[in-house]
Amino acid sequence: MKKALYAVLISLPILSILYLAFFPDVSRLEKENPKKTAMMEHREAEWKASGRKMKVRHKWVPYSRISPHIVKAVIIAEDDKFWSHEGFDLEAMQKALEKDLKARKFKAGGSTISQQLAKNLFLKPTKSPIRKIREAIITWRLERALKKRRILELYLNVAEWGEGIFGVEAASRHHFGKSAAELTPMEAARLAVVLPNPRRLSASGTQRYVEKRANVIYNIMVKRGFVVPEFEELRPGPTEEAIGPDAVQVEEGPSGAPLDAETGGEAADTSAPGPEPGPEQQTIDRPDGIQAIE
Repeated sequence: MKKALYAVLISLPILSILYLAFFPDVSRLEKENPKKTAMMEHREAEWKASGRKMKVRHKWVPYSRISPHIVKAVIIAEDDKFWSHEGFDLEAMQKALEKDLKARKFKAGGSTISQQLAKNLFLKPTKSPIRKIREAIITWRLERALKKRRILELYLNVAEWGEGIFGVEAASRHHFGKSAAELTPMEAARLAVVLPNPRRLSASGTQRYVEKRANVIYNIMVKRGFVVPEFEELRPGPTEEAIGPDAVQVEEGPSGAPLDAETGGEAADTSAPGPEPGPEQQTIDRPDGIQAIE
């Protein structure tokens, strides 16, 4: 009996250490800003291995110093159900799983902003069932430990926006020469477009894919009343049908699909229909299969 008790007492601290190593404590993020993320460390390791002398460009800014335009644009482009879900978009996950089964590969997306935050903060960009389990548990804990506004603040400050560029402040200064607080609606839309593949797409470039999709996001912002442009600023809104796979000006794989930002393989097919839009609704197909619904 005593031996069993001793075994339990000894194993508890060990199990606790293993648990914390596998599933980090997220409650500290309520007030503590992360200095470096797992994704930043992964990029640094890549640069070192390839002999490239690069550094992470990153500057933290509080939510109050981030333009509301970029907040709206990112939610429209990345996770339109952000305020209502509890960390997971089950409909998007189901469609991603169906694509995986159809392709017989583990590749399709379906991630919410909360899931993307979990990956950026704590996980390496590999795709495996174990990593997905860790991602789900960390996401669940983030949603319960933090308020939605804090999750957005964290995500906007650690998201990758280009080669070595992390966070909306560094991205704003790199692409547009201004702070995140000064972003215009169209600049915000362009930044939101590149998030699924930030090292192949440029928010300040002339890629047709970025321009067309940014116009869609911009016009949704106008339609929802987030933006009230002057008459000369009104832009004709391209329909969703006008933004097909042929418009994407990024590197393509053997089958013609854009390459995935994390793995270098082909990104998930986005040609399958998404959720049925209701009256007066408009959808945006993202490269990883999620659809934002207007």
